[in-house]
Amino acid sequence: MEGTIEEAVKAPTVRDGTPGNAQRALVLTGRYGTPAVLVLLLIGFAIASPQAFLTGQNLLNILNQSATLAIVAGGLTLPLVAGKFDLSFASVVSLAGILAVGLLERSGLPWLAAILLGLAAAGAIGLVNGLLVAVLRIDPIVATLGTSTMLLGINYAYSNGTPITLKAGPFTDIARASVLGIPAPVILTVIVLGALWVALNFTLLGHHMQAVGTNQVAARMAGVRVTRITLIAFVICGLCAGLAGIVLSARIGSGQVTAGDGYLLNAFAAVFLGASVLKDGDFHIVGTLVGVLIVTVTFNGLSLLGAESYVQFLFQGGILVAATALSSTSRRLLLSSVRH
Repeated sequence: MEGTIEEAVKAPTVRDGTPGNAQRALVLTGRYGTPAVLVLLLIGFAIASPQAFLTGQNLLNILNQSATLAIVAGGLTLPLVAGKFDLSFASVVSLAGILAVGLLERSGLPWLAAILLGLAAAGAIGLVNGLLVAVLRIDPIVATLGTSTMLLGINYAYSNGTPITLKAGPFTDIARASVLGIPAPVILTVIVLGALWVALNFTLLGHHMQAVGTNQVAARMAGVRVTRITLIAFVICGLCAGLAGIVLSARIGSGQVTAGDGYLLNAFAAVFLGASVLKDGDFHIVGTLVGVLIVTVTFNGLSLLGAESYVQFLFQGGILVAATALSSTSRRLLLSSVRH
């Protein structure tokens, strides 16, 4: 490519005659279109339901509702950065919750031990996914879809297909406690996303992960241990899904086979929406957080307006398509103008 986006912004014209102002508009649309959608959603729901949507309690509810999705989507961001898909994380969410609750309520383990074992199982599943993809060279979609299906069977076998009830105690406090009025899941989410952001942007691991996702062959020739990076990405994704499953179980008071099903679409929607935020199609944590907020604000606002469930899904899908199309189209037009 004969130039960069930054150079295109600075240039008053390009060879095909596109004016500089149009180029700048394309760049701004590509990079800030998704955050603009979030702002418009906030304004729209505030106007439609001013007495309910803009209350401090509801805004806190939005953050609290975003917590588990943000943890899941944050973990999913890493394999995508490394150029790999993971379709098993929703089943991992369910498994971690079922296992941790079952070990506590059925096996009588201490609550902390039950949680750690649930997290260990989630990380182990991530490791298996990584081995299937990086060592056995199975297509990541096929490998993780197969893993997800097997996990569904394990979930049903362990729980007998019925929810495992969780009694109130230290386990449930994970989701219901608060510090200075801030729900514990929100604090936990800030810690997790903060750690992932630092890891991706300021560590050798993060730089290598981005290199693998950009060009795996070139990364390997440059000395990057591609297999190791891929394994780490899948393990972190599994651990984040497991953590989200434990928080979710604490919130709903049980471990359920289908508890994580709703996160599959929502997490991918959030991450892909976020890929257009500030950067040109690259997956990153800040963008993922913006995508999570769009998904959560949409559901929250429509619920307050009394919309039917099908309307919520239609609206969410419409936002995903519109925001992604707006950003990708502007980037494609800009890159086309730069090439010419």
